[in-house]
Amino acid sequence: MKFGIHSGLWMTRWTDEIEPIMSTVAELGFDGIEISLLGITLDRAASLNAAARDRGLEITCSTGLGAHEDPTSPDPEMRKAAQAALKNAVRITAALGARQLAGVIAAPWGVFDPGDKAGRAERSAALLGGIDPLLSEEGVVFGVEVINRFETDLINTAQEGIAYVDAVGSPRIGLLLDTFHLNIEDKDPPASIRAAGKRLVHFHVSDNDRGTPGNGHFDFSGAAGALRDIGYDGWVTAEMFVVPGHPTSADLNIWRALEPDPTEAARQALQFMKATFQ
Repeated sequence: MKFGIHSGLWMTRWTDEIEPIMSTVAELGFDGIEISLLGITLDRAASLNAAARDRGLEITCSTGLGAHEDPTSPDPEMRKAAQAALKNAVRITAALGARQLAGVIAAPWGVFDPGDKAGRAERSAALLGGIDPLLSEEGVVFGVEVINRFETDLINTAQEGIAYVDAVGSPRIGLLLDTFHLNIEDKDPPASIRAAGKRLVHFHVSDNDRGTPGNGHFDFSGAAGALRDIGYDGWVTAEMFVVPGHPTSADLNIWRALEPDPTEAARQALQFMKATFQ
């Protein structure tokens, strides 16, 4: 296993400087840092790549799509915009020296149309499948995130995620499972992890309130056992949002301070992750 943490824990805005956060992450002893591409342009990638290497960190990436970049839409212009955004994200990921890009890439965050769910999933899977040649060229793997009902209506459960990536049919496109979302949507998270099997390419951890893993009621020992059962040895990355009032966490409805200090939350998270998942 490799242990990472999402830079968003410390960020007020997605355009904040990331190098100081990298220094903190390295000092805490993490193997890597996850960077949201929402605030990253291609011209910043080379310097961030060098900064991470200087600190002995690997980079993984996450991203999301806006409402106008919709791979599920019947409007070909919206699908074209989604394809352009995802291809640009793949190129930035590669320029950062990263090999994994995961997140809300099957549908835009916060867009709902349950009456056309099957058609939307079909259009989205076809579009992502068309990006496979670029993923292969750049050496990048996509992780489609399974998220809860309040953030999307397209892929809420691991079983829906499995059906989606099987429809895409690319060996470079798998699943990102997240304990926060599993806690809401999946009746048996360890069974969902086992069902994902080799499709699982990335794993996010936070507790049931999106705070420090181990401080709530999620069954992390069961999740860790399931990861061992499927032979998962990739990234386990803490994705916590604990500070209220920041634009980076506003859409996630963080209305109170879930933890008093982000850096201490990160320290506790790494200690727990190493004790639970190694």
